[in-house]
Amino acid sequence: MSDAVTTERRDDGVLVCHVDDGKANALSAEIIAAVIAAVDEAEADDSISSLVIHGREGKFSAGFDLNVMRGGDVAAMSSLVSDGGELVRRLYGASVPVVAACTGHALAAGALVLLGCDVRVGADTDCKIGLNEVAIGMVLPDWAFTIAVARLSNRHLQRSVATARITGAADAADVGYLDELVPVADVLDTAVAHAASFAMLDPLAYAGTVEKLRSDTLEQMDAEIAADRARGSVPTV
Repeated sequence: MSDAVTTERRDDGVLVCHVDDGKANALSAEIIAAVIAAVDEAEADDSISSLVIHGREGKFSAGFDLNVMRGGDVAAMSSLVSDGGELVRRLYGASVPVVAACTGHALAAGALVLLGCDVRVGADTDCKIGLNEVAIGMVLPDWAFTIAVARLSNRHLQRSVATARITGAADAADVGYLDELVPVADVLDTAVAHAASFAMLDPLAYAGTVEKLRSDTLEQMDAEIAADRARGSVPTV
């Protein structure tokens, strides 16, 4: 585990993955690997019925680590973006339900992580959520387009992706980044309650249903992430 990522097993069969780097919760390779390890842990343990991804106060995730994305090492940038794709794909295809406890800002890759989660509980606070890549001179990787089309409202897809519209928490629910808004102090408890309620689901039936429901999207993301790794570059303008 990364120092910024810890897990907590609840008595109700919920595994909570806390992400807190003390700053903006930027997604480094280490943090991504640690969250994927939490997915592995949840899937491998029959006593765990669901997983919660919980951000730090005011910040769910500001996106990829800017030290890497602005560092000039194209191979490192490409690898990090592909790692992010693997994380989002693992969340979306997990054999256990995944709930996001969105504590605040969720930008770029942070917003994509929200799209990978089954249920997204957001803090009713002043925050920014969305895909700002076009505004900073980047084209979304193919896997990110795929998950955006699958999860965002068609009414908002053009503005959210092509024109990099950033929303507040209230609008984010309508756009498709969030499902429910609650007071800041209630975000984690509400997310855990949703996660605990999934214990009534048959785990094999859930996993089989997810495979059937999302197989086309997951297979497309797999192919796109593999192509990105083989290409070794990041789409830019």
